[in-house]
Amino acid sequence: MASMNFRAGVVAIVINSDLQIMAFERSDVADQWQLPQGGIEPGETPVAAAWRELGEETGLGEPEVELIQEFPEWTIYEWPEGVGPKGKRMGQAQRWFIFHTCSDDVVPTPDGVEFVAWKWVEAHWLVDQIVEFRRSSYEQVLGRTMVNSASTKR
Repeated sequence: MASMNFRAGVVAIVINSDLQIMAFERSDVADQWQLPQGGIEPGETPVAAAWRELGEETGLGEPEVELIQEFPEWTIYEWPEGVGPKGKRMGQAQRWFIFHTCSDDVVPTPDGVEFVAWKWVEAHWLVDQIVEFRRSSYEQVLGRTMVNSASTKR
């Protein structure tokens, strides 16, 4: 899905036994919340990128979470004027993955670079908080009851 115009990336959703989502506060914009995400490196599979980004940004890995579902489609969004890297790229195409905590006591360690804090939230709250240009992707994935059906995949 990567192209000259869209950067290929991944998004990691971490849910607990109550189907709440682990949201992270961005380090560069106070009170701006989102999910861990990042680019897919050359030669890397989307699932490997999801594990890598989750680990780098939250400190979570296989001892704390298990991968339970992958959203079946790429989501795409365009960057607004002044956002994103300079050049030809117009936005991102992303694969989304759901991870379930192995215990209700799981505590992430925000990396301090991308994120400074975290909290458990409901899907609708996160969709309402996300920056406007990413909102359609969040609605597409979180609005399709993906998280609600994830508990049946375990």
